[in-house]
Amino acid sequence: MRGPLHPGPVARTNGPVRVSLTEFTARRMRDLPGIAREGIALSRGWWAMPGAIGVVLYVDALTKTGGSLSIWESEADLRRFVALPRHTAIMRRYRDRVDVRATTWTAENFSVSEALKQRAQRLTAAAAPAAPAAPNAR
Repeated sequence: MRGPLHPGPVARTNGPVRVSLTEFTARRMRDLPGIAREGIALSRGWWAMPGAIGVVLYVDALTKTGGSLSIWESEADLRRFVALPRHTAIMRRYRDRVDVRATTWTAENFSVSEALKQRAQRLTAAAAPAAPAAPNAR
């Protein structure tokens, strides 16, 4: 189930945006409602989040998976959100109860539906080990 786009205070731009995709898998079903509640509570204040363009939350109870796709004006705005005491408290509370995968990227032409279609591919690519550096050619 995918929720609506909660707009932030920054109007949608035609220029580049910073995108953050974070997905969790709860280890126990009983943790899923609390995690969802916390995400919804954070999204209710999105209209006042500096640098935020929008956020979409999603959850799949069958797989105990959920996440957020957030769009930012800049990397600095994203980092400011990640460092918020409320966000860090939630992450600390659930860190031993979930497996988290995350990635960020810059997009020139951003579409929520396209980003969500690419979700698995982007998260898998972010988790893959980096390719070894090529040896120096002489």
